[in-house]
Amino acid sequence: MGKKERAQERREQRRQQISLLRTIPYSDQQRWWSNETIAVVTGSNRGIGFEIAHQLASHGLTVVLTSRETRVGEEATKIMQEKGLNVVFHQLDIVDPASVETFSDWIKENYGGLDILINNAGVNFNFGTDNSVEYAETVIQTNYFGTKSMTKAMIPLMRPSPFGARIVNVTSRLGRLNGRRNRIANVSLRQQLEDVDSLSEELIDSTVNSFLEQVKNGTWESGGWPQVFTDYSLSKLAANAYTRLMARILSDQPEGQKIYMNCYCPGWVKTAMTDWAGHTSPEVAADTAVWLALTSDQFVSGKFFAERREINF
Repeated sequence: MGKKERAQERREQRRQQISLLRTIPYSDQQRWWSNETIAVVTGSNRGIGFEIAHQLASHGLTVVLTSRETRVGEEATKIMQEKGLNVVFHQLDIVDPASVETFSDWIKENYGGLDILINNAGVNFNFGTDNSVEYAETVIQTNYFGTKSMTKAMIPLMRPSPFGARIVNVTSRLGRLNGRRNRIANVSLRQQLEDVDSLSEELIDSTVNSFLEQVKNGTWESGGWPQVFTDYSLSKLAANAYTRLMARILSDQPEGQKIYMNCYCPGWVKTAMTDWAGHTSPEVAADTAVWLALTSDQFVSGKFFAERREINF
């Protein structure tokens, strides 16, 4: 058996393991949710987001499916509603402040708030060996600033609960601080971003803004940035860092108003974002997000996961 075949066999074994995990009911946990539990999934009209929404709704939650485009969002919602799932739609563009505000007002008026937020909406314009930064500003604005904007808008609307509200950010291993191959070359900057006690929103913002400035003046290639899918990797690194920062800040919430925030890498998934070149199905990729959203372990916060296993930032 060749190297390629062995790798494929390992992936298949892991896929089977994850499929088995998905069949394990949540009866070994305290089932804290009901059909009155409100879960919002951004960018959920297709791909991983659609499957996250589908799995959450299949567990009996009320799911708000969102999409930038109303027509495709309504079509995706109809598919789930025809299965008897409690899914509703609302338009949402996370990079449009007016859209986020309208959505926030709607959630508050119709449900009084939410219990779970899955920040899934994201973009990537590179495929295969491409590493263009032509759309770097759009990538950073969506994957980092959009995620941050949505998080800030939803935190005040998180409903009190003895089990805590949940925020799950869909990020990537490409955004790891200390990955062996795809990392920021500036050791001092990496150390600052790694130190959660001194980590700040200003530091994260200045890091991505420095990159964008170098993109504009044409010096980014010598800036020591990640070498694979540079703009996407940096946007996910920023989202990972923001997850750690907010988890630390939110840890000071009083009992009954706790909010637990984590992020996870879904893997290389067969979706439009990868030009259907991935090796993981959306069903398997969604599993860890759903697991993090529903776990009864209230001590899990500020962590990074892949395939239900914690990995290093």
